[in-house]
Amino acid sequence: MTKQFRIQTLNAISGAGLSRFPDDRYDVGGNVTDPDALLVRSAKLHDAPIPDSVLAIARAGAGTNNIPVDAMTQRGIPVFNTPGANANAVKELVLAGLFIASRNLIPAARFAHELTGDDAEIARAVEAGKKQFVGFELPGRTLGVIGLGAIGVQVANAALGLGLNVVGFDPGISVEHAWHLSAEVERAESMEEVFRRADILTVHVPLIESTRGLVSTQRIALMKETAVLLNFARAEIVDEAAVVAALDEGTLGGYVCDFPSTAVHKHPKCISLPHLGASTKEAERNCAVMAVDELRGFLEDGQVHNAVNFPEAVLPREPGTRRLVIVNQNVPNMVGQVSTLVAERGQNIANLLNRSRGDLAVTLVDVEGELGEDVLEQLRAIDGVLSARALEPAA
Repeated sequence: MTKQFRIQTLNAISGAGLSRFPDDRYDVGGNVTDPDALLVRSAKLHDAPIPDSVLAIARAGAGTNNIPVDAMTQRGIPVFNTPGANANAVKELVLAGLFIASRNLIPAARFAHELTGDDAEIARAVEAGKKQFVGFELPGRTLGVIGLGAIGVQVANAALGLGLNVVGFDPGISVEHAWHLSAEVERAESMEEVFRRADILTVHVPLIESTRGLVSTQRIALMKETAVLLNFARAEIVDEAAVVAALDEGTLGGYVCDFPSTAVHKHPKCISLPHLGASTKEAERNCAVMAVDELRGFLEDGQVHNAVNFPEAVLPREPGTRRLVIVNQNVPNMVGQVSTLVAERGQNIANLLNRSRGDLAVTLVDVEGELGEDVLEQLRAIDGVLSARALEPAA
């Protein structure tokens, strides 16, 4: 039996996610040709040809900078990500970064690892050398959090439990994340206020053009000379040259990040980890499950949830109807043209949803009766329609 959907995986994906593709309907694997969708983690797609057959792309992770999102938007292809699926894993690593920074744990462990001699000699070396690793305690100090999304909120709330004062800034915080943020987190009036007040500053924003180099020379200059900067978001959010200059000049206390580079990985005031943020079995499973569910929702029902370039478009199926899934430019009278085309065939629209985001819109139409290929051809011929397909009847 020919399977209905074909999914090409471009990285190793957790089996907990892949098992959610029904075997009788989906052909899934790295060698799948003419795929309906791509499922990726870190695979770089900017220079890779995206087959014409592709209807959607899902990344099992939060960042989508490895995917040509703008080009996919122009083709009417949603790009899904998995916000929040790895939030706990990243939060735990940020907390580890707090302790690494405050207690000098990495250089201290390195010192201990390199000790030689018998036990008595090691004991004497320990007593003589431990003074160089004196740290500071967290209670009463101020953690600044830039970005209060799924990860930033968890970090802020957890830091309160460690006795830290927390001040955060996010002008675009969602209602959902605001509900989960503790009332004890102080809301700053500006990003610059957070930089000024923080003893430890952590950034949790996506890498987009407006956040590239967000931690800049000017903002670092606002920080306390003893302050520590944490970056477990994306390397490019921080101006590395500015950080190294501040560390060398003694105007910044330390830098802990998840992104080694020639500039920082051997710097005496830097600790870099090998991009461990989402590297837990639980996070990989959660991301895979969410990505698979997003693809299934779009392929089977035309639902759009957690797409970085499409509007949210979630409409329960009307039993016994066939669904039209139309991706179009956000122009006037598109819904009118679609409704007129269906009405001229004598068919009834049982339900309809139109959602837009910027220059793009998604229209879902549940129609009673059969839908021939000629209807799709007429829909695709409408000026501004990027794609149109008809789904199997709802049960």
